[in-house]
Amino acid sequence: MTQIRVTVDGVEYADDVEPRMLLVYYLRERLGKTGTVVGCDTSNCGACTVHLNGQSVKSCSVLAVQADGAEVTTIEGIARDGQLHPVQQAFHDNHALQCGYCTPGMIMQAIDLLGDNPDPDEQEIREGLEGNLCRCTGYHNIVRAVQDAARRMKPGASADTPAPAAVAGGGQ
Repeated sequence: MTQIRVTVDGVEYADDVEPRMLLVYYLRERLGKTGTVVGCDTSNCGACTVHLNGQSVKSCSVLAVQADGAEVTTIEGIARDGQLHPVQQAFHDNHALQCGYCTPGMIMQAIDLLGDNPDPDEQEIREGLEGNLCRCTGYHNIVRAVQDAARRMKPGASADTPAPAAVAGGGQ
């Protein structure tokens, strides 16, 4: 066993872990962060995406011991004061989910994408999310949601301002 100290969603934890334990299992089984989904265990689907020291990573490809001393943010840790994160709200408002299995990873990757590029075009969004797979939506509403979130997150923008019809429209 190896002792680690890690801050997850603003709370510090100290635990003994098996050196081979994956971060995704540490988050789910030890800390109860079940919003971090196990999809493939091969880093192909992106469902387990979390932020490690502010950068998105697929937690099925990171050992828990590699997170020692780090700050991890999960899907459970991005809402503030009872308010959804703008990307979460945009996914909801734009119907950017169906079964919801990929949604936590998509949202975490989208937040990282928007941190690097606050005004991506459609192609940049598609490329920025290419490591996250969705089998249900066809990605159209996911792209719309990221565009909407980018608009909401611009300085001076109001999260309550309705999205333009082209962004808020239905259909996939």
